[in-house]
Parts: sequence; structure tokens; C-alpha cells
Amino acid sequence: MSVTVLQYVLSRLKSIGVDHVFGVPGDFSFPVNDAIVESEEIEWVGACNELNAAYAADGYARIKGVGAVATTYGVGELSALSGIAGSYAEHVPIFHLVGAPSMSARDNRLPVHHTLGNGEFGLFQRMADPVVAASALMTPQNVVPETERLIRTALYERRPVYMAFPSDYANEPVCCSGELLLPPVSDPHQLKKAVEAIEKSLAKARTAVAIPGFLVSRLGLNLELEELVNHSGLPFVTMFMGKTVLDETHPQYAGMYAGALLDRDVRTFVEGADAVLTIGTLLGDFNTGAFTANLDPGKLITIGHHKVTAGGQVFHSVEIADVVRALAGQLAKRNWPQIGSLYGKAKASPKAAGAGPITAETLYTGLERFFKPGDIIVADAGTISMGLAFTSMPSGASFQAQGLWAAIGWATPAAFGMAVAAPDKRVILATGEGAHQLTAQEISQFGRYGLKPVVIVLNNDGYLIERLLCKDPEAPYNDLAQWRYSELPRVFGCNDWQTAKVSTVEAFQSAISAAGDATVGTYIEVVTDRYVASGFAEKLHDSKQSLYSAA
Repeated sequence: MSVTVLQYVLSRLKSIGVDHVFGVPGDFSFPVNDAIVESEEIEWVGACNELNAAYAADGYARIKGVGAVATTYGVGELSALSGIAGSYAEHVPIFHLVGAPSMSARDNRLPVHHTLGNGEFGLFQRMADPVVAASALMTPQNVVPETERLIRTALYERRPVYMAFPSDYANEPVCCSGELLLPPVSDPHQLKKAVEAIEKSLAKARTAVAIPGFLVSRLGLNLELEELVNHSGLPFVTMFMGKTVLDETHPQYAGMYAGALLDRDVRTFVEGADAVLTIGTLLGDFNTGAFTANLDPGKLITIGHHKVTAGGQVFHSVEIADVVRALAGQLAKRNWPQIGSLYGKAKASPKAAGAGPITAETLYTGLERFFKPGDIIVADAGTISMGLAFTSMPSGASFQAQGLWAAIGWATPAAFGMAVAAPDKRVILATGEGAHQLTAQEISQFGRYGLKPVVIVLNNDGYLIERLLCKDPEAPYNDLAQWRYSELPRVFGCNDWQTAKVSTVEAFQSAISAAGDATVGTYIEVVTDRYVASGFAEKLHDSKQSLYSAA
């Protein structure tokens, strides 16, 4: 039998690492849904709504390297659009498969459901275009070259792409051919010059530090970067979005850099270095401590996704992977000054927790002790991710958070996607109750698919990060409906899960100890006072309040 349009697309997605497609069905997307269900290579994974499906695909892709979400036309795809935009912002390659009305409906501009009734069937694709790297309407005549173009673009840009399938074309046989597109490679001359410029800049420096960023993980270059660090002897720090791209147990790890907001020794070490090598790093507000980082442009060496800046020169047509591999093989090892030798800095041991209510210190040190090597820790935007970002992670642990898009509610479905991608790993979801209220129903999918996460829900009676950042912390828009969070797993069908609601240090320690021994999913509601916040969140509060006072 001839290969159909959808069969071709699914086979190519499988070949690049997509084993699951998240989604919500709809009548226009039934051909897409059916093709996935009938496939022997790719599994359908249902979600509670399209936004959650997009978040789940995003989480999946952060672990697997690439993901896919399927929605119906119009109402479904627009529901997913915020999640797709977040993947675009944070360089996560997602294939958005949209089941669309038939070509005959398009040609006749029929006022069918899920449209605006004006015959403009290309409108929603145009709405998606600013937050995807490429898009196409898939037909039997173009499916091969368009699929190859979209795959190449998604992997080159590490960003989402959009594929619309008219319902009457989706199962038609492919009637075109084309060659598989090879991935891009660096221009050899430019690569040689870029590496030489980096070597020259480092050779002149007495002190240096590397700042690896989130693109290292997006491109799967963690091992190559570790080889570079080991071979060169360079000390390194990470920023919020780059946390755990390299092991924090590494002897050359100097700590988390957050500009002027936290850890004066790390700030002095980084900002006083003669050379600062950034590798796939974004200097956004979360990464730079609300833009308090003071990095001298004249000392920066920047290895970007597709270009390098070093020694006052810019080198285009060079790929980050090629640069990292070349440097790992060429940089001479030096005894670079490490932060410990300069400041006597040592990693602090977590303090023993006493009795009484749960504080920021007892919460985050308790979780730090709870984490194990190889864990996937997923944190929602807000005070909880800001607290966990400055805890020490064990070897092989992966910290996942949205450091640029920062959509509250992302973490719950994203953690579900990560658990699907890595069922052999322990997934720990940490979310505030405000974020959790947006997407809590996705807890049901963990139970549905037999996944066993550890869920920590921080209940501090409202949107704490908003209370800390706004002018009037007691404004009513920061309040929330009071849910009985620890009862949610049972409501959502997770009947065998361990659940607990804790408000004291002893109860919290007991709950996480039980979670460590659990063979089922665990859900812990952690109740604290309203303004219990991590140090980083408190510093952001202080900086905001100073602005309000000056106004």
C-alpha cells in the first residue's frame, strides 16, 4: 500500500526521536488522531486540555530532545498557542500537528464550526506564525519536501513548527519525493578562526570563568561541555536557566550567579574575571538577577547558537556543537584559579531542622536532602523555583523550570510529559498552589498512565511572588480560592497515592521520608505562613519596593 500523508510525517517524527504525541481529539483532527492510534511506532497520550498538552509536549521535549502535540483546528490550536509560544521562547522543538477542515471547505469558504465564519481558513496559521519557526499546510504533493524543511528548521532553530492537515488530504497517498535534508555544519574557515580567537582571548587572561546556559541541554551537548570543562580546567558557574547543565558536584563548579542579588563571593569571582566564556547563555532578567549582573562586554567571549563573538570579532556560520567539540580537543589545560582558592568557599551543609512551622530554610534544605542522583526536578515559576534554583543538586539530577516564558501552571503538565519521556526516572514536581490551580487536572494523567511522581504543592495562601513584586501585597487579586489540595489525587482517580498535608517541620520531614520509600505516587501539600519566601524572591521584593519608593 502507498504511504499516506500522515504515515509519512509520523514515520519521520519517529526517526528523530518522537515516541509519543500529546493531544486532545476533535472532529477535524480525527484523521491525525486515528493515524497516531493506528501507528505501531508512536503512542497517543491524552491530556485534559490543549494548553496542558502543549506544556506536556514541552516537558517531554526537554528530556527527549523533541516533542509533538496534536490539536484540532481553531479552538483547539489557539488553546495550545500559549504553550507553543513558551516553547518558542525557550528553544524547545515541538511539532504542532493541527487537524484542519477539508480543502473543499476552504475552497468554498464555508462557515464551518471552529472558524470565525468569514471564510478565512488561513487565519489561525498566520496567528501561529510569529511563535513558530516555520509552518506549512500539508498536501500529498508537498508533504515530503515540507516535512523535511520543517524538521530541519525545528532542529536548527530548536523551536516549534506548525503542520496543518486538511481532513480530506491527511490519508491520501504521498505523490511526491525528496531527499532527506542533512543537518547544518559550520563553515570550516570560520570555525577555525573562531576557535583561535577564543584561545587567544583565554591565553591573555589570568583568571577566567565559564557560564554554560540552557541551550547546552536543548542541543544535547552536556557531555561534550563536561569534556571541555575537564580538559581546560575552567571553573564554571550557572545562571537560573542553566542550572544542572553540568553536575553541581563537579570540583570546578563555583555556584549560582545571580548578579548583585545573592552570593557576593560568586559575583566577585565572575565579574572580576579577566575572561567570561558564555556558552548558549541568555542574559535575561531571571538569569542576571533582574539585570544586576555587571559583565564587562570587553571581557565576554560568547559562544551562541550559530555564531561566536570573541576578541572584538563576530564569526558567523559556526555551530555551537562544533565550537564546543573543537575547544575540548584544543584548549590547553591550565590551573585556573578556582573560587575555593580565592575565597575559601565551600558548599554549606544543610542545617538541622528544628521544631515549629515550616520556614524557607527548612523547606528548601529538607528538599535538598530529599533529592537523589538522577532525579528530574520540575519547578513552577514563582517563589518555589527561585528557592530550588539555589539549592544544591546531586549528581545527574536535572532541574527544569521556565526561566524566560515563566508561565505559572506550566510545571504540572510539563512534569507529566517528562515522566512519559523518562519512566525510569523519579520525577519531582514542585509547584505553588496558585500555579497548580491553572493545570491541576493533569494530575489525573499521571494516574491514568501509571506514573508515580512526587508532587510538592506549596500552599502559602495566595500568589506569593505577586505579593512580593506588586505595590500592595494585600491587593485582592493576589488571593485564591481555598482548595483541599491533598484530597485532589483521589478526586482525579489516583486512589492508591500517598497524600499528606503538613504545616510543621516534623510533619514535613516525615512526609518526604515516606515519599522516599513510596512505591506509588506521592502528593504533599506544604502549608506555610503567607510571606515565607526564598532569599532570591526576597531580594527581588526589595529591588521592586525600592523602585516604588523612588517613584
